Amino acid sequence: MSIDISKMRNIGISAHIDSGKTTLSERILFYCGRIHAVHEVRGKDGVGATMDNMELEKERGITIQSASTQVKWKDTTINVIDTPGHVDFTIEVERSLRVLDGAILVLCSVGGVQSQSITVDRQLKRYHVPRIAFVNKCDRTGANPLRVRLQLREKLALNAYMMQLPIGLEDKLEGVIDLVTMKALYFEGDNGTEIREAEIPANMLEQAQQYREELVDAATMFSDELAEAFLEGKETEEMIRSAIRSGTLKEQFVPVFCGSAYKNKGIQPLLDAVTYYLPNPTEVENTALNLDDEEKPVILGHDAKDPVVALAFKLEDGRFGQLTYIRIYQGTVKKGEDLVNTRTHKSVKIGRLVRMNSATMEDITEAGPGDIVALFGIDCASGDTFCSGKINYAMTSMFVPNPVMSLSITPKEKKDADQMSKALNRFTKEDPTFRAFVDQESNQTIIQGMGELHLDIYIQRMLKEYNCTVEVGRPQVAYRETITTKGDFNYTHKKQTGGAGQYGRVAGFMEPVEDKDYEFVNMIKGGAIPTEYIPSCDKGFKEAVKKGSLIGFPIVGVRVTINDGQYHPVDSSDMAFQSAAIGAFREGYKRAEPTILEPLMKVSVDVPQEFQGNVFGLINQRRGVIVSSTEENANANVEAEVPLSEMFGFASILRSSTQGKGSFSMEFEKYSKCPKNIIETLIAEYEEKRKAEQK
Repeated sequence: MSIDISKMRNIGISAHIDSGKTTLSERILFYCGRIHAVHEVRGKDGVGATMDNMELEKERGITIQSASTQVKWKDTTINVIDTPGHVDFTIEVERSLRVLDGAILVLCSVGGVQSQSITVDRQLKRYHVPRIAFVNKCDRTGANPLRVRLQLREKLALNAYMMQLPIGLEDKLEGVIDLVTMKALYFEGDNGTEIREAEIPANMLEQAQQYREELVDAATMFSDELAEAFLEGKETEEMIRSAIRSGTLKEQFVPVFCGSAYKNKGIQPLLDAVTYYLPNPTEVENTALNLDDEEKPVILGHDAKDPVVALAFKLEDGRFGQLTYIRIYQGTVKKGEDLVNTRTHKSVKIGRLVRMNSATMEDITEAGPGDIVALFGIDCASGDTFCSGKINYAMTSMFVPNPVMSLSITPKEKKDADQMSKALNRFTKEDPTFRAFVDQESNQTIIQGMGELHLDIYIQRMLKEYNCTVEVGRPQVAYRETITTKGDFNYTHKKQTGGAGQYGRVAGFMEPVEDKDYEFVNMIKGGAIPTEYIPSCDKGFKEAVKKGSLIGFPIVGVRVTINDGQYHPVDSSDMAFQSAAIGAFREGYKRAEPTILEPLMKVSVDVPQEFQGNVFGLINQRRGVIVSSTEENANANVEAEVPLSEMFGFASILRSSTQGKGSFSMEFEKYSKCPKNIIETLIAEYEEKRKAEQK
């Protein structure tokens, strides 16, 4: 079943948490005939929204994984991806944006542009995704879509103009005025399915004309034809739409729509806007890297006859085995054909090709460029590129942030251990920002992720999906050790047992180095250490930097230089020089005045202005340094650098000191030196832990 590519849209719905994204997706599915009854997010009817198909999502009322669904609106096929709005799940948002052509930015008419809206906007700009804005929840007390339009301009620097005006606000919301056609639209019948077009109410006509003039004036920047027609008063709807489309595709114009998804008002015109103003796959330039030609960028075509290039952007281990969501950029993927994974160079056969509608699916035989479909039973990682054998391309890799927090987990009962390893195996494959490993010393399983909520969700999922209860240890910060001055070493490793012994002497010095974790320099002259044993020394040093002697964390920023040594024709061996290097490193490390580095986080806090003083206090208590503080309207944004170790539990403290109105996001900034008192505490704790383990 081939789809006309010019009548196709790949869109994402992204926004701040609780702006009503999932409710909007639910209405889109309903009006496009995908579902026949509407369910709410925190489903009181026990069903829950269609796009939130994970048990935990229905319970918490937040979207965790992006669900993908294909719908048909009039004669246009739309692939809708519902993305999470919580900062701990940004990898899901990043992945979705990588495969989208356009987005609907949903904003709350009361909250306006909030902290996560800014993060989402930054991501949309990074991937050059054109967007239209939808001001939702116009039925809420305090709704003001015109203020939100101003915030889009001020806070996000977007060229935003109203495409509609609401008729009535809060509980008096009746419909919207379309500023292009200059008609009033009312949504009647069950679930607002019948649209009644009428004249604009007399009391709003003057306001509507003023906003229409603003809109058309702004649109003339993108069309000379419209500019001439506007001066003569002969502009047509087609001209206006074509100019706005042109501006939107260049990311220089953002049309703003309004309504209320919950009250079923304004959704159908929004779907029309998706077809009018957002790009089809041929209007977006996608580049791949040619692996056979030093990763030179290649612009991809949009032809169904081209060799296949597809990106696996999401993995799911569902009831049906591993599902791989792919976006096809060029060529046609057919059931039964072979594709090559360009990362592993393995050929895979497509046994089953399906189109996903949240949790249900339909089997298809082929899919063309621009389509988003899923494959079954294919072993790959998220971010892999599939090509037909003729070419060897990789789509540019997605930006994956490093985890900033770790927890130790132990299964409560023996029988849970097996389930726990199954769960961790699946989660690490699905989510590149979630990592799990076994600590060699304590023999504990450690999980790492992007924040408290991120790890908490995975622990909950283990219980819900795998019936596995785990005990959670204290959160652990990823410290590092380093040296502050030059340290000399001259170490002899001697071991004599029956037969050949072990012998090796290594001498040299170590010194601090910027911007590198470890560097090895060989300055041996005259064969004091034979050439074949030099790599053994390097290997020994590399082993030594894995664990420092202060608190047992990896050592960074060290340059090790060897300039002398000695060997024995019989007793020297690869192993002997590795051991000598480890001993030499420990000797030099003590003399190089080691210290401890801690991760500093860039923290951005959004609060109403009256709580700004409280936030300054909270940050100062946590050894934080305030970088900037800006005030806009009634809100304040405080940016600071705070050590991660001081940020645990910050979310609940911030909520209680701002009456629940504060929100914050944090990302890793850099490593910086710990204060002396903290170093002493950390060393004492480490010594105690070691003594306890030795008993």
